Amino acid sequence: MSQQWEERLGPAAHRHKESASVSLQSPNFERITLVGLGLIGGSWALALKRRGIRAERVGSDRPSVLKQATACGAIHRGSSNLATAARGADLVILATPVGTILHHLDVLKSCVSPHALITDVGSTKWQICERARAAFENGPLFLGGHPLAGRECSGFANADAKLFDGATYVLSPHAARDLQDPRVKAFERLIRAVGARPFIMDASEHDRAAAFLSHLPQLVATALASAIIEETLSDALPLRLAASGFRDMTRLAESPYSVWRDICQTNREKIEEAVEKLISKLRTLKRRLATPELEKEFEQARRLRRRLEKLGSR
Repeated sequence: MSQQWEERLGPAAHRHKESASVSLQSPNFERITLVGLGLIGGSWALALKRRGIRAERVGSDRPSVLKQATACGAIHRGSSNLATAARGADLVILATPVGTILHHLDVLKSCVSPHALITDVGSTKWQICERARAAFENGPLFLGGHPLAGRECSGFANADAKLFDGATYVLSPHAARDLQDPRVKAFERLIRAVGARPFIMDASEHDRAAAFLSHLPQLVATALASAIIEETLSDALPLRLAASGFRDMTRLAESPYSVWRDICQTNREKIEEAVEKLISKLRTLKRRLATPELEKEFEQARRLRRRLEKLGSR
Protein backbone atom coordinates (compact mmCIF):
# COMPACT_ATOMS: atom_id res chain seq x y z
CA MET A 1 0.00 0.00 0.00
CA SER A 2 1.46 3.35 -1.02
CA GLN A 3 1.94 6.08 1.57
CA GLN A 4 -0.37 8.38 -0.39
CA TRP A 5 -3.25 5.89 -0.37
CA GLU A 6 -2.61 5.01 3.26
CA GLU A 7 -2.78 8.70 4.21
CA ARG A 8 -6.08 9.05 2.34
CA LEU A 9 -7.58 6.11 4.20
CA GLY A 10 -6.09 6.91 7.60
CA PRO A 11 -6.87 4.30 10.30
CA ALA A 12 -8.93 2.30 7.81
CA ALA A 13 -5.73 1.24 6.06
CA HIS A 14 -4.93 -1.07 8.98
CA ARG A 15 -8.32 -2.65 9.48
CA HIS A 16 -6.98 -6.03 8.40
CA LYS A 17 -5.19 -6.20 11.77
CA GLU A 18 -8.43 -6.22 13.75
CA SER A 19 -9.74 -9.37 15.35
CA ALA A 20 -11.86 -11.67 13.21
CA SER A 21 -14.06 -12.43 16.21
CA VAL A 22 -17.48 -10.91 15.52
CA SER A 23 -21.11 -11.41 16.42
CA LEU A 24 -22.87 -13.91 14.20
CA GLN A 25 -26.07 -11.89 14.23
CA SER A 26 -27.43 -10.51 10.97
CA PRO A 27 -24.97 -7.93 9.56
CA ASN A 28 -27.79 -5.66 8.28
CA PHE A 29 -28.27 -7.54 5.01
CA GLU A 30 -31.69 -9.23 4.80
CA ARG A 31 -31.22 -10.64 1.30
CA ILE A 32 -27.86 -11.59 -0.22
CA THR A 33 -27.67 -12.49 -3.90
CA LEU A 34 -24.69 -14.57 -4.99
CA VAL A 35 -24.10 -14.35 -8.74
CA GLY A 36 -22.06 -17.37 -9.72
CA LEU A 37 -21.93 -20.39 -7.42
CA GLY A 38 -18.54 -21.76 -8.34
CA LEU A 39 -15.63 -22.16 -5.94
CA ILE A 40 -15.79 -18.64 -4.47
CA GLY A 41 -19.51 -17.91 -4.77
CA GLY A 42 -20.43 -21.36 -3.55
CA SER A 43 -18.02 -21.04 -0.64
CA TRP A 44 -19.58 -17.67 0.26
CA ALA A 45 -23.01 -19.30 0.36
CA LEU A 46 -21.81 -22.25 2.45
CA ALA A 47 -19.86 -19.97 4.81
CA LEU A 48 -22.94 -17.80 5.40
CA LYS A 49 -24.94 -20.93 6.19
CA ARG A 50 -22.22 -22.33 8.44
CA ARG A 51 -21.94 -19.09 10.42
CA GLY A 52 -25.69 -18.85 10.88
CA ILE A 53 -26.03 -15.48 9.17
CA ARG A 54 -29.73 -14.67 9.21
CA ALA A 55 -30.16 -13.44 5.67
CA GLU A 56 -31.95 -14.95 2.70
CA ARG A 57 -29.40 -16.41 0.29
CA VAL A 58 -30.39 -16.14 -3.37
CA GLY A 59 -28.26 -17.72 -6.08
CA SER A 60 -27.88 -17.04 -9.79
CA ASP A 61 -26.27 -19.65 -12.01
CA ARG A 62 -27.16 -22.46 -14.39
CA PRO A 63 -30.24 -24.52 -13.40
CA SER A 64 -28.12 -27.60 -12.65
CA VAL A 65 -25.87 -25.64 -10.28
CA LEU A 66 -28.86 -23.98 -8.59
CA LYS A 67 -30.43 -27.38 -8.03
CA GLN A 68 -27.25 -28.66 -6.40
CA ALA A 69 -26.82 -25.57 -4.23
CA THR A 70 -30.45 -25.60 -3.11
CA ALA A 71 -30.38 -29.30 -2.31
CA CYS A 72 -27.49 -28.89 0.16
CA GLY A 73 -28.93 -25.74 1.70
CA ALA A 74 -26.25 -23.37 0.38
CA ILE A 75 -28.99 -21.10 -0.98
CA HIS A 76 -32.68 -20.73 -0.16
CA ARG A 77 -33.72 -20.14 -3.76
CA GLY A 78 -32.25 -19.15 -7.09
CA SER A 79 -32.81 -17.98 -10.63
CA SER A 80 -30.83 -18.25 -13.84
CA ASN A 81 -32.03 -14.75 -14.68
CA LEU A 82 -29.63 -12.20 -13.17
CA ALA A 83 -32.18 -9.41 -12.88
CA THR A 84 -34.69 -11.67 -11.14
CA ALA A 85 -32.11 -12.97 -8.67
CA ALA A 86 -30.73 -9.49 -7.87
CA ARG A 87 -34.05 -7.68 -7.51
CA GLY A 88 -34.71 -6.77 -3.87
CA ALA A 89 -31.22 -7.71 -2.68
CA ASP A 90 -29.42 -5.62 -0.05
CA LEU A 91 -26.08 -7.15 -1.06
CA VAL A 92 -25.02 -8.55 -4.42
CA ILE A 93 -21.78 -10.54 -4.63
CA LEU A 94 -20.51 -11.04 -8.19
CA ALA A 95 -18.53 -14.28 -8.17
CA THR A 96 -18.10 -15.05 -11.86
CA PRO A 97 -15.03 -14.74 -14.12
CA VAL A 98 -13.82 -11.15 -14.55
CA GLY A 99 -15.20 -10.70 -18.06
CA THR A 100 -18.65 -11.80 -16.93
CA ILE A 101 -18.48 -9.46 -13.93
CA LEU A 102 -17.86 -6.54 -16.30
CA HIS A 103 -20.94 -7.53 -18.30
CA HIS A 104 -23.08 -8.01 -15.20
CA LEU A 105 -22.32 -4.49 -13.96
CA ASP A 106 -24.17 -3.00 -16.93
CA VAL A 107 -27.15 -5.29 -16.33
CA LEU A 108 -27.39 -4.61 -12.60
CA LYS A 109 -27.63 -0.83 -12.84
CA SER A 110 -31.26 -1.13 -13.97
CA CYS A 111 -32.50 -3.76 -11.53
CA VAL A 112 -30.76 -3.25 -8.16
CA SER A 113 -32.00 -0.93 -5.44
CA PRO A 114 -30.01 2.32 -5.13
CA HIS A 115 -29.66 1.46 -1.43
CA ALA A 116 -27.91 -1.85 -2.12
CA LEU A 117 -24.21 -2.70 -1.97
CA ILE A 118 -22.65 -4.47 -4.94
CA THR A 119 -19.26 -6.14 -4.64
CA ASP A 120 -17.22 -8.65 -6.61
CA VAL A 121 -14.53 -11.28 -6.04
CA GLY A 122 -12.52 -10.73 -9.23
CA SER A 123 -8.77 -11.29 -9.28
CA THR A 124 -8.24 -7.96 -11.03
CA LYS A 125 -9.70 -4.74 -9.73
CA TRP A 126 -8.95 -1.61 -11.75
CA GLN A 127 -11.11 -2.29 -14.82
CA ILE A 128 -13.96 -3.60 -12.69
CA CYS A 129 -13.89 -0.60 -10.35
CA GLU A 130 -13.74 1.86 -13.24
CA ARG A 131 -16.66 0.18 -15.02
CA ALA A 132 -18.65 0.18 -11.79
CA ARG A 133 -17.87 3.85 -11.17
CA ALA A 134 -19.48 4.71 -14.51
CA ALA A 135 -22.39 2.27 -14.17
CA PHE A 136 -23.44 3.20 -10.63
CA GLU A 137 -22.74 6.92 -10.57
CA ASN A 138 -26.27 7.60 -9.29
CA GLY A 139 -27.21 4.12 -8.15
CA PRO A 140 -26.12 1.49 -5.64
CA LEU A 141 -22.72 1.63 -3.96
CA PHE A 142 -19.96 -0.52 -5.44
CA LEU A 143 -17.05 -1.93 -3.44
CA GLY A 144 -14.30 -3.85 -5.20
CA GLY A 145 -13.37 -7.10 -3.50
CA HIS A 146 -10.91 -9.98 -3.86
CA PRO A 147 -10.69 -12.85 -1.36
CA LEU A 148 -7.21 -14.39 -1.48
CA ALA A 149 -8.55 -17.88 -1.01
CA GLY A 150 -8.63 -19.50 -4.43
CA ARG A 151 -7.73 -23.03 -5.39
CA GLU A 152 -6.74 -24.67 -8.65
CA CYS A 153 -10.08 -26.52 -8.79
CA SER A 154 -13.26 -24.67 -9.72
CA GLY A 155 -17.00 -25.31 -9.56
CA PHE A 156 -19.58 -25.68 -6.82
CA ALA A 157 -18.42 -29.23 -6.14
CA ASN A 158 -15.18 -27.77 -4.75
CA ALA A 159 -16.84 -25.03 -2.67
CA ASP A 160 -15.91 -25.09 1.02
CA ALA A 161 -17.60 -23.36 3.96
CA LYS A 162 -14.16 -22.89 5.55
CA LEU A 163 -12.45 -21.51 2.44
CA PHE A 164 -12.17 -17.98 3.86
CA ASP A 165 -10.90 -18.96 7.31
CA GLY A 166 -7.84 -16.80 7.99
CA ALA A 167 -7.77 -15.44 4.42
CA THR A 168 -6.93 -11.86 3.50
CA TYR A 169 -9.89 -10.20 1.77
CA VAL A 170 -8.91 -7.15 -0.29
CA LEU A 171 -11.41 -4.29 -0.48
CA SER A 172 -10.95 -1.50 -3.04
CA PRO A 173 -13.36 1.41 -2.48
CA HIS A 174 -13.82 4.18 -5.04
CA ALA A 175 -12.97 6.76 -2.38
CA ALA A 176 -11.91 6.81 1.26
CA ARG A 177 -15.29 8.22 2.30
CA ASP A 178 -16.97 5.01 1.13
CA LEU A 179 -15.36 3.22 4.08
CA GLN A 180 -17.63 5.19 6.41
CA ASP A 181 -20.78 4.09 4.58
CA PRO A 182 -22.93 1.79 6.77
CA ARG A 183 -23.19 -0.72 3.91
CA VAL A 184 -19.40 -1.04 3.68
CA LYS A 185 -19.08 -1.34 7.44
CA ALA A 186 -21.71 -4.06 7.40
CA PHE A 187 -19.87 -5.93 4.65
CA GLU A 188 -16.62 -5.73 6.58
CA ARG A 189 -18.40 -7.33 9.54
CA LEU A 190 -19.72 -10.00 7.21
CA ILE A 191 -16.23 -10.73 5.90
CA ARG A 192 -14.99 -11.21 9.45
CA ALA A 193 -18.01 -13.36 10.24
CA VAL A 194 -17.01 -15.87 7.54
CA GLY A 195 -13.45 -15.96 8.90
CA ALA A 196 -11.57 -13.59 6.59
CA ARG A 197 -9.61 -10.39 7.33
CA PRO A 198 -10.40 -7.19 5.38
CA PHE A 199 -7.44 -5.42 3.79
CA ILE A 200 -8.03 -2.00 2.23
CA MET A 201 -6.09 -1.37 -0.98
CA ASP A 202 -6.18 0.86 -4.05
CA ALA A 203 -7.41 -1.02 -7.14
CA SER A 204 -4.38 -0.22 -9.31
CA GLU A 205 -1.91 -1.14 -6.56
CA HIS A 206 -3.83 -4.36 -5.99
CA ASP A 207 -3.48 -5.30 -9.65
CA ARG A 208 0.30 -4.79 -9.64
CA ALA A 209 0.69 -6.82 -6.45
CA ALA A 210 -1.57 -9.55 -7.84
CA ALA A 211 0.44 -9.63 -11.07
CA PHE A 212 3.61 -10.52 -9.14
CA LEU A 213 2.19 -12.62 -6.30
CA SER A 214 -0.69 -14.46 -8.00
CA HIS A 215 -0.79 -14.11 -11.76
CA LEU A 216 2.93 -14.65 -12.35
CA PRO A 217 3.05 -17.89 -10.29
CA GLN A 218 0.13 -19.21 -12.34
CA LEU A 219 1.91 -18.45 -15.62
CA VAL A 220 5.15 -19.96 -14.31
CA ALA A 221 3.35 -23.20 -13.43
CA THR A 222 1.58 -23.20 -16.79
CA ALA A 223 4.78 -22.52 -18.73
CA LEU A 224 6.75 -25.15 -16.82
CA ALA A 225 4.09 -27.83 -17.31
CA SER A 226 3.69 -26.90 -20.98
CA ALA A 227 7.45 -27.02 -21.59
CA ILE A 228 7.80 -30.39 -19.89
CA ILE A 229 4.90 -31.98 -21.77
CA GLU A 230 6.59 -30.95 -25.01
CA GLU A 231 9.80 -32.65 -23.83
CA THR A 232 7.91 -35.86 -23.04
CA LEU A 233 6.39 -36.23 -26.52
CA SER A 234 9.39 -38.25 -27.68
CA ASP A 235 9.46 -40.33 -24.47
CA ALA A 236 12.95 -38.93 -23.80
CA LEU A 237 11.83 -37.50 -20.46
CA PRO A 238 10.30 -40.12 -18.12
CA LEU A 239 7.62 -38.51 -15.92
CA ARG A 240 8.23 -41.25 -13.34
CA LEU A 241 11.13 -39.09 -12.19
CA ALA A 242 8.78 -36.19 -11.33
CA ALA A 243 8.83 -36.13 -7.53
CA SER A 244 7.01 -33.96 -4.99
CA GLY A 245 8.97 -30.80 -5.83
CA PHE A 246 7.87 -30.87 -9.45
CA ARG A 247 4.30 -31.72 -8.49
CA ASP A 248 4.21 -28.81 -6.05
CA MET A 249 5.59 -26.42 -8.66
CA THR A 250 2.99 -27.43 -11.25
CA ARG A 251 -0.07 -27.68 -8.99
CA LEU A 252 -1.45 -24.40 -10.36
CA ALA A 253 -1.29 -25.79 -13.88
CA GLU A 254 -4.64 -27.46 -13.05
CA SER A 255 -6.31 -24.04 -13.09
CA PRO A 256 -8.84 -23.56 -15.93
CA TYR A 257 -8.08 -21.20 -18.81
CA SER A 258 -11.68 -19.94 -18.66
CA VAL A 259 -10.79 -18.14 -15.41
CA TRP A 260 -7.32 -16.93 -16.37
CA ARG A 261 -8.21 -15.64 -19.84
CA ASP A 262 -10.08 -12.66 -18.37
CA ILE A 263 -7.44 -12.05 -15.70
CA CYS A 264 -4.67 -11.85 -18.28
CA GLN A 265 -6.70 -9.59 -20.56
CA THR A 266 -7.70 -7.14 -17.81
CA ASN A 267 -4.27 -6.96 -16.15
CA ARG A 268 -2.05 -7.41 -19.20
CA GLU A 269 0.36 -4.51 -18.68
CA LYS A 270 1.15 -5.34 -15.06
CA ILE A 271 1.47 -9.06 -15.83
CA GLU A 272 3.85 -8.23 -18.70
CA GLU A 273 5.95 -6.21 -16.25
CA ALA A 274 6.09 -9.17 -13.86
CA VAL A 275 6.97 -11.61 -16.64
CA GLU A 276 9.80 -9.34 -17.85
CA LYS A 277 11.20 -9.14 -14.32
CA LEU A 278 11.18 -12.93 -14.09
CA ILE A 279 12.80 -13.34 -17.51
CA SER A 280 15.55 -10.96 -16.39
CA LYS A 281 16.06 -12.95 -13.20
CA LEU A 282 16.23 -16.25 -15.12
CA ARG A 283 18.88 -14.76 -17.38
CA THR A 284 20.84 -13.74 -14.30
CA LEU A 285 20.58 -17.25 -12.88
CA LYS A 286 21.70 -18.69 -16.22
CA ARG A 287 24.81 -16.50 -16.19
CA ARG A 288 25.61 -17.47 -12.61
CA LEU A 289 25.13 -21.23 -12.87
CA ALA A 290 28.85 -21.95 -12.55
CA THR A 291 29.82 -18.98 -10.37
CA PRO A 292 29.85 -18.39 -6.60
CA GLU A 293 27.31 -15.60 -7.13
CA LEU A 294 24.60 -18.22 -7.57
CA GLU A 295 24.65 -18.75 -3.81
CA LYS A 296 23.47 -15.15 -3.32
CA GLU A 297 20.33 -15.91 -5.33
CA PHE A 298 19.57 -18.95 -3.17
CA GLU A 299 20.10 -16.98 0.03
CA GLN A 300 17.88 -14.16 -1.17
CA ALA A 301 15.15 -16.63 -2.05
CA ARG A 302 15.41 -18.25 1.38
CA ARG A 303 15.02 -14.86 3.05
CA LEU A 304 11.72 -14.40 1.27
CA ARG A 305 10.55 -17.82 2.42
CA ARG A 306 11.39 -16.94 6.02
CA ARG A 307 9.43 -13.68 5.72
CA LEU A 308 6.43 -15.58 4.36
CA GLU A 309 6.63 -18.06 7.22
CA LYS A 310 6.58 -15.20 9.74
CA LEU A 311 3.54 -13.66 8.03
CA GLY A 312 1.80 -17.01 8.08
CA SER A 313 2.30 -17.38 11.82
CA ARG A 314 0.61 -14.06 12.68
